[in-house]
Amino acid sequence: MKFLQVDSLDLLNSVFEWESAEAQLTGRVEAYSCKSAGSDKKLFKHMENKYNVVVSGSISPDEHLPIISPFGRLDESAPRKTFFYLLATLNAAFPDNDFSDVRPDQFNKQPAVDMVINSVNTTLFNLGNDFIVNKYRMWDILDELVELNECDVYSYTADVDDDPMFEEGYLWSMNYFFFNRKLKRMVFFSVNSRVG
Repeated sequence: MKFLQVDSLDLLNSVFEWESAEAQLTGRVEAYSCKSAGSDKKLFKHMENKYNVVVSGSISPDEHLPIISPFGRLDESAPRKTFFYLLATLNAAFPDNDFSDVRPDQFNKQPAVDMVINSVNTTLFNLGNDFIVNKYRMWDILDELVELNECDVYSYTADVDDDPMFEEGYLWSMNYFFFNRKLKRMVFFSVNSRVG
């Protein structure tokens, strides 16, 4: 994934840190082009070996049970590629960590962009950060980047036991990926909360 330097996102990220009564909150919004970088090729090969099951004539249909995921059947190319883009985005966003073994069931496809926007707005407003939405017009900026109504949106739930995203003092996070397949562009949106 190629990180896209976007001035309007830099401005958002510069003000996307605040405190509530209970916690320190940090948000980030990053844009990526779905162009493979050097490290992405290794991840892609790993995923192809793990999920691209070719059924030979000697295997009965009962023995071949495809992995069903929020992206579709992982023995098919397009769903596997979507999964790859999400993992590659996590690896690019957190370069000191390796997300290659994140499970497909840690992602959920969201039913509608509007529902995600409402959920994020409600969370931000309840935590005392309406200015990122109202004053800095976050959704307008994201719409310019990825045409939100043309996006598939996925959420990611970190695994408490073995996820590299967890650090000391971590309380919770919300992580969304706005993926425009036609534009081959991804926006990663994340807010995390830790003990203040």
